[in-house]
Amino acid sequence: MSFEKKVIIAGAGASGLCAAIAAARDGALVTVIEKTDSCGKKLSMTGNGRCNLANLNLSSDDYNSESRGRMKNWLKRFGVKEATDFFTSLGLVIISENGYLYPISGQANSVVSVLVNECKRLGVEFCFNEQVKEVIKEDDGTFTVRTSTDSHCGDAVILSMGGLAGPKTTGSTGDGYYICEKLGMSKKDTYPALVALNAEDDTLPKDSGVRALANVTFYIGDEVIAAEYGEVQITSKGISGIPVMQASGVVAGHLSKGRPVTASINFFPGYNDDEFDNLVKTMLELPGERKLGELLDGFCNSNINEMILKRMKISAGMKIRNVGASMVSCILYKYRNLRIEISGTGDYKKAQVTKGGISLGDLDDTMQSKSVPGVFVVGELCDVDGRCGGYNLQWAWTSGYIAGEAASCL
Repeated sequence: MSFEKKVIIAGAGASGLCAAIAAARDGALVTVIEKTDSCGKKLSMTGNGRCNLANLNLSSDDYNSESRGRMKNWLKRFGVKEATDFFTSLGLVIISENGYLYPISGQANSVVSVLVNECKRLGVEFCFNEQVKEVIKEDDGTFTVRTSTDSHCGDAVILSMGGLAGPKTTGSTGDGYYICEKLGMSKKDTYPALVALNAEDDTLPKDSGVRALANVTFYIGDEVIAAEYGEVQITSKGISGIPVMQASGVVAGHLSKGRPVTASINFFPGYNDDEFDNLVKTMLELPGERKLGELLDGFCNSNINEMILKRMKISAGMKIRNVGASMVSCILYKYRNLRIEISGTGDYKKAQVTKGGISLGDLDDTMQSKSVPGVFVVGELCDVDGRCGGYNLQWAWTSGYIAGEAASCL
């Protein structure tokens, strides 16, 4: 392998650092250009600062439907095992929590540190506070990367500049999309993903809201577009929690096209239809004079009770016999189908990832641009987004390593 090969990497995030190590280990001279003053800003904040870096239960089905066919092949080349072996080679000790992989230190900065330390050991050069403005392919097949303060020349360029999520904290402002489009690549529409959903509904609980394990199903009319299970948080602004965030990218895409989306929340996910029917019957047969609020006190969370009664326009102080069995039954069944109209999503400032990006059809199996060979696109810049739980970082490692190896071999 020639030691004259020069690889320029735009972006010192997860995929960029992984690509830098892969290329440098193959003998390339690597320069990483970063618009901020340090490496791995977004990486250092992932997993609430713990860094859920991969998942043992990962498959291609955990990614957006447009990418799954390609993901199968990419994950065969660099999947969870390869990622864990890679981090072991960097000296990172990893633990599994029900399949979710974390550094044993419990600190995301440990992941950043081992990546940066390996880069330095391999002689990778870092150029901070430089924003990439343009990538130019010269007549001799090499590339000039023009930045806000300098120009860099190389034999290959890897674009790992992130998407639009978290612009204030990570510096990701979508610069890479413009550069890729100028090079002839196409971009799929982008939306905030892994983000809360907004609702304009005055019956939603105030203050800190409520958290509850539930099934959440999203509809357009009668069509189910997403369904998830987990802890849902409901506040005066809307709904959030992991199951909501998992579906947020799909919901955002439909909302952008003017399609009304409704969330249906089932607060009794462990009951099938017959079991819930029996539960309702038991509640209605409870002895003694009771007020409606007293009946509901043992049925569900008080904030949820208040929300449902407010929607039904019924006072908790009314006596059961005055409400009537059929109306009480109707109230109880609302707990399995609480409907909330979604008005929008949180913005990119609050999103964890970006849905959409550079079309995978414009990239070959090494993440190389088909229109401009020698340019590679990785990480969140691509039209790939996964579920919560280490799936998006796995994509960063997978795409970065594959591109780094390929770029060093051109």
